[in-house]
Amino acid sequence: MKILVCISNVPDTTTKIKFVNDNKTFDTAGVQWIINPWDELALTRALDIKDAQPGIIESITVANVGAADTEPTIRKALAIGADKAIRVNAEPKDSFFIATQLAEVVKKENYDIILCGIESCDGNGSSVGGMLSEVLNMPSVSAVSFLDIEAGKIKLKREIDGGQEVVTTQTPFIAIVQKGICKEPRIPSMRGIMGARTKPLQVVEPVAAEPLVEFVNYEYPKPKAACKKIDPENVKELVNLLHNEAKLI
Repeated sequence: MKILVCISNVPDTTTKIKFVNDNKTFDTAGVQWIINPWDELALTRALDIKDAQPGIIESITVANVGAADTEPTIRKALAIGADKAIRVNAEPKDSFFIATQLAEVVKKENYDIILCGIESCDGNGSSVGGMLSEVLNMPSVSAVSFLDIEAGKIKLKREIDGGQEVVTTQTPFIAIVQKGICKEPRIPSMRGIMGARTKPLQVVEPVAAEPLVEFVNYEYPKPKAACKKIDPENVKELVNLLHNEAKLI
């Protein structure tokens, strides 16, 4: 089996976000870039399966839509353990554009399992995986928190209201994964970092696709209101604030 893990290049979750050009452009100065956390968990689970069942997984490839400056992030995925990487040489303009480019990557090679993080921690769009499924006309399973291969069959678990749903499926398919797919992401070893330098990273040009979304400008969230302290004996005032100000009761 061949696995493709779709990864995105995102700002570190501790980054202080700033905008320039009248809040129309994200300021990338001084930003530390990382693999999107959900994608990193997906990659880790793919590697765990490959290690646990040698011979079943032929290769694990990572794919990213981005300019040349995303290659350090891609190399980190290779250092973690991916066998090879593909970079579509284009700015990731919107979810539809990204899904269209990734679909072309999938079409060029027969991948059995395609893994996508449920969302990215920058735009939080939660739409690339679903769009990729539609563009490829390929079945997908969303909110996947468990993935394994048992007796040649794909076993999945997904979170639903009030519990878990167990799903089996045939390949090829797309799994849109969330937290729980593995406990912790893998950390690159020194040997992995050195080996990543020689692993293949293929750069392909994008296909024509018009973005469906235009980003006009950005707004900062409103600052939180100051904390109010109420005397523990003043229950009446607490109820009044919860009812009339916080609108919680």
